[in-house]
Amino acid sequence: MYSTTITPRVSETDGVGHINNTTIPVWLEAGRKEIFKLFNPDLAFHDWRCILLKIDIQYLSEIHYHSDVVVNIWVEKVGNTSFTLYEEIHQNDRCCTKGHAVYVNVARKGGKQTIPNEIKMKLMEHSR
Repeated sequence: MYSTTITPRVSETDGVGHINNTTIPVWLEAGRKEIFKLFNPDLAFHDWRCILLKIDIQYLSEIHYHSDVVVNIWVEKVGNTSFTLYEEIHQNDRCCTKGHAVYVNVARKGGKQTIPNEIKMKLMEHSR
């Protein structure tokens, strides 16, 4: 599992004091940083490899400004050119969101590219 702690900002709240729903995909992406490093160790965009194909999020419980959240990400499936992640956001030991993200590995000039075996093995170390 990959785990990232995020401190909510005032600017991420909505008019009634909850974390805005549009913030959640941003936090989930922040939790994927170590995964991105497997494909692009320096995180440079000139050779970015991970392209998001699909994301689904279930909002289970309100998230509030007052305390940190933890983004937990597991690798659910690794294919030849793509991988699927299962993701949760917790606050105060309560699961507030869950969902999936699907990424494809692409070549610099476009088109799907096989995920190297060493990256597949590192991804699978974080399987669910």
